[in-house]
Amino acid sequence: MLRVILFLGTNLAIMLVLSVVVSIFGIDRWAYSHTGMNLQGMLILCAVFGMGGAFISLAMSKTLAKMSVGAQVIGQPRSAEEQWLFNTVRHHADAAGIGMPEIAVYDAPDMNAFATGMSKNHALVAVSTGLLRSMNRDEVGAVLGHEITHVANGDMVTLALVQGVLNTFVMFLARVIGGVIDGAMQGNRDGESRGGGIGYFLIVMLLQFVFGLLATMIVMWFSRWREFRADAGGARLGGRGAMISALQTLSGNQGEAALPKAFQAFAISDRGGVSRLFMSHPPIEERIAALRNAQ
Repeated sequence: MLRVILFLGTNLAIMLVLSVVVSIFGIDRWAYSHTGMNLQGMLILCAVFGMGGAFISLAMSKTLAKMSVGAQVIGQPRSAEEQWLFNTVRHHADAAGIGMPEIAVYDAPDMNAFATGMSKNHALVAVSTGLLRSMNRDEVGAVLGHEITHVANGDMVTLALVQGVLNTFVMFLARVIGGVIDGAMQGNRDGESRGGGIGYFLIVMLLQFVFGLLATMIVMWFSRWREFRADAGGARLGGRGAMISALQTLSGNQGEAALPKAFQAFAISDRGGVSRLFMSHPPIEERIAALRNAQ
């Protein structure tokens, strides 16, 4: 969960800054109204900013992740536990066919782990001290396999691509529809804004927020889907029984301490209704059932 929240949060901040800059300096209105740029041109402009924001977020993901939790990267193992952790990650990475990722440990009582990075061969895998203290080595090994599978599957890159496409259409639709609404409010017969102003700016920001919520639902759906794949990878690398046992242990620890609930990597409460649309992870019971039913 942490890697998703950090990525989305960074992406949101970058997109907000870019949107404000584009609107304040009138880049979108200039392109849309004064130069006669067609909708294809506007779409290209939005794609540059939308995809750019997503990949800037991805490029910053490792640094922000380490800073946000105070993770300490293990350069050379200094204890038997760190040596075991190092050897397990290396074994999983070799089995998954990826380069050795950075390994980090951060101090937190919750049982959490995450992986992030721009590429399969330059990733970061981090675990909390709470997870290392609360699980046996077989369970920790399965969790590490889960995270290594995220890296091997290129989930963060795919997430950036999905987010970039969604950013593009959020910006594009907000500006096109905002221009039409602003033009209609100004009484233009063709319904197009001719330069806009504060009204256009506010309409675009509101529409971008609404469309952004819809985009977030799509990103969260993708995140839930990829968790089942990562669980299967954890079972393959660390053993199905160990993966199920790790999830069962996590189901009894809903992470009420240190990290905010939005940062809990595994311990997602079983919520339904509209709130389920914004969950990055499926309920643990569903994940256990999927592992048990796997052929």
